[in-house]
Amino acid sequence: MNPSPEPRPARLAVGVVGAGRVGPALAASLQLAGHRPVAVSGVSDASLKRAAELLPGVPVVPPAQVMERAELVLLTVPDDALPGLVQGLAETGAVRPGQLIVHTSGRYGVGVLDPARRAGGLPLALHPAMTFTGTSVDVQRLAGCSFGVTAPDELRLAAEALVIEMGGEPEWIAEEARPLYHAALALGANHLVTLVAQSMELLRRAGVGAPDRMLGPLLGAALDNALRSGDAALTGPVARGDAGTVAAHVAELRKHAPATVAGYLAMARSTADRALAHGLLKPELAEDLLGVLAAGPAGEGSPDEGPEGDTRR
Repeated sequence: MNPSPEPRPARLAVGVVGAGRVGPALAASLQLAGHRPVAVSGVSDASLKRAAELLPGVPVVPPAQVMERAELVLLTVPDDALPGLVQGLAETGAVRPGQLIVHTSGRYGVGVLDPARRAGGLPLALHPAMTFTGTSVDVQRLAGCSFGVTAPDELRLAAEALVIEMGGEPEWIAEEARPLYHAALALGANHLVTLVAQSMELLRRAGVGAPDRMLGPLLGAALDNALRSGDAALTGPVARGDAGTVAAHVAELRKHAPATVAGYLAMARSTADRALAHGLLKPELAEDLLGVLAAGPAGEGSPDEGPEGDTRR
C-alpha cells in the first residue's frame, strides 16, 4: 500500500502594501508556489504599471482593503516609511489576529512590527538580497537568492517555508545585527552600480565604443575572484604600489572627470590599507603611494593625517 501523500502547506491569500519594485515580484513568486494574490495598493503610475504586469487581474485597492482581504500581507515600502505605516495600520484596527505581517526592509528586524504584533499579527522580516528592476526578470532572479530572515522562534519554520517557496535561501540574521547586515549589502551592491556607471562614462570619453562589452568579462572575473579569494584577489597599480600610475590616474580624472576624484581616492586608500594588511603591498612601496593618495580631490594635501593604515605615522 502506498504511503499517504504529504499534506500541502496551507495556501494563503496574499496582499501587497506598496507596489514598488519588490512587492509585486515577491507576490508573483508566491503565486507560482500556489498562493493567491488578492489585493495590491499603489499610487504612482509606475506602481500601477508594475502591478498590472506582474499581478494581472489583482485589484488595486487602498491599504486598508489590502489588510481586509489578505492572510499574508507584504509591507514593501521604503525603510523610512515603514514604522509609520505599521503604527497606522495597528492604530486603525487593520491588523487581524493571526495575520502574517511581513516586511522586506533590510534595515529592520521584527521590532518595527511590534505595533502589529500587539494587535495579534504574526511578524516576519524577509529581506531579499537582490537588486530589483520592477519587471518579470525579478521573479526569475529570486531562484537561489539569499533572504535575510529575522523572526520570533515560534515563526522560524513559517519564515523559512515562505522563503523556500519563493525559490530563495534563508539566512538567519539577529535582530540587533540587521543594520550592519544591510550596510554590508549596500556597500557592495549599491556602490558597485555607481563605480560601474562611472567606469563606463570614462571609457566612453576615452573613445571606447562598447564599454559594457569591455567591462563585462573583466568585472565578472574580478567579482568571481573576490568571492573566491577575498583580499588575495586584489590586483592593479594600488596593490602593486605603482605610485606613478596612480598619480597619472588622479591627474587625468581631475582634468576630465573631477567629480570622480574623491571616490577614486577613497577607494584607493581603502585598497592600499587592505593590501598592506594582507602583505600584498610592500611597505617600501607604500610611502610614495600613500603620498599620492593623501592629496584631496582638488589636489591639496591632507590637512592633518594620512589614510587609515598609513605606516608613516
